[in-house]
Amino acid sequence: MDIAKLDEGRAPQIPHLVGREVRGGAGSSIKIPGSGNILTIGRLDTAALAVVMTGESQTELLKVDGTGDVRRTPDVTSLVTKADQSAAAYAASRLSNLGGSREKGGIVYAETAGMSGSPKSLELPEAWSVQVLAYVGSKVYYRADSDDTGAWKLYSWVPGESRPTLVKTVASPSAVSRDGRVASSVNLINDSGSCSSMVDVASGKQFSRTCDYWVTGFTPDTATAVGGPAYGDGYCNMVQVALDTRTGKVIREWNGCFLQIGVEDDQHVLIVAVGEGQGEETNVKRAIVRCDLTTATCERATPILTDTSLDLGT
Repeated sequence: MDIAKLDEGRAPQIPHLVGREVRGGAGSSIKIPGSGNILTIGRLDTAALAVVMTGESQTELLKVDGTGDVRRTPDVTSLVTKADQSAAAYAASRLSNLGGSREKGGIVYAETAGMSGSPKSLELPEAWSVQVLAYVGSKVYYRADSDDTGAWKLYSWVPGESRPTLVKTVASPSAVSRDGRVASSVNLINDSGSCSSMVDVASGKQFSRTCDYWVTGFTPDTATAVGGPAYGDGYCNMVQVALDTRTGKVIREWNGCFLQIGVEDDQHVLIVAVGEGQGEETNVKRAIVRCDLTTATCERATPILTDTSLDLGT
């Protein structure tokens, strides 16, 4: 994929980050204050949510409303929102992939648009590597490791309740669909790669398996799974893919230098792609690209920007 050769289309129709500005979704553009790296973003009603670095390995969640008021929640490392921006869930947990060391314990938070008082929370003092995966109906899905071995378990939690529920049908989850019906289960991870299965959450039935790609998400209708290489190591991923969830067959594959893939709707994916300056610290050109799963055509959803951070929201 050569981003310079693509035509420019409409802007992404989901929340996304351009520089330090959260755009898209329902609501006006909002700038995230500070200078720390922004890890992920989303929207809760018209407010912007952002997980940002505050030190070498410390993080926090910023909630910024349209007037510029900011609320901070310490140690948050993961964030999910509902597609209609009516609710958000996030988890405070120390993760080793952010440069520090893992630490025991975590907290899952949940809040809905317009709610008064503090967000609902679930303290998990014995858990490791807590990460939220989806907010479905009244349930938050998250994964956690009980003994620091890397063997994730999937849990569901109804905000306000004191205990979560173990979802026994899905082992080592990497993604849960927005409707909670389908999940990706990582069956194997070693120095050469990984294998993932697409699983029916209710029954545990395995639809398909791939050892070529790591699944990170699903289209709203769950017909298509998206992801990247089974083993990622380096500045960017050289391939992004869309798979048939039920068969594992490759629907579309894109080659280039990519930082992220996400889903816009049932027929379109968005990809953060790098053009010139790959691997360099300056003069790096990036754009968000929209690709049609039916026609395989792609277009730029943003202009080509130089040394500007781009990110797809939850």
